[in-house]
Amino acid sequence: MLAGAEGRHAATVRRIRPGERVDLTDGAGQIAECVVIRTAQGRLDLRVVTRHTQPQPEPALAVVQAIPKGSRGELAVELMTEAGVDVIVPWAAERSIPRWQGARGEKAVSRWRDTAREAAKQARRAWLPDVTQPAVTHEVAAMIKAATCSVLLEPGTSTRLADVRMPGTGNVILIAGPEGGITEAEGSAFAAAGAVPARLGPSVLRTSTAGAVAAAVLLSRTGRW
Repeated sequence: MLAGAEGRHAATVRRIRPGERVDLTDGAGQIAECVVIRTAQGRLDLRVVTRHTQPQPEPALAVVQAIPKGSRGELAVELMTEAGVDVIVPWAAERSIPRWQGARGEKAVSRWRDTAREAAKQARRAWLPDVTQPAVTHEVAAMIKAATCSVLLEPGTSTRLADVRMPGTGNVILIAGPEGGITEAEGSAFAAAGAVPARLGPSVLRTSTAGAVAAAVLLSRTGRW
């Protein structure tokens, strides 16, 4: 039985009817392929046709996303989730205009997590992305040191993103800076930690789209796409 908020949405908003297929997931790789056998007020009764487990993708891809203004953050999360990013880290960069502090910060993280969950359902992902608590620069540097490969999006560098060698396993970190670019201190900290600066192409993308586009490039080069 699919009840609660998901059941109400499926029965009342989506108006799913008997005979239709519904896939259920726990967000950690488990998938149940089902057929609707009956509907009721705010719920669906399902027959499980088959169950299977989808292994966690490798290498794992995390995007450190400088916090954009307004709803552009949710746009970035939506696009990255649909592309297949595994971990999304909000980054309080020095030139990020929004400041997530106290209750405001908790609400913002909650919005990002809600957006990721809805986008994962749209994309039919078996693994839901992890949206972490906001990180500051020294915490991002620590993530870079622990990663198998780390890439910093930097429009001014000569190295192309398509030329950066990708590992077959482990974890890859991609850093998308704010609209005003990263500071010299941030760039130095990330370079010292082992991040490789690379550019996407001749055009400069907004921070809300750069992470998703760069993720697509890396996912295609790791063999996940």
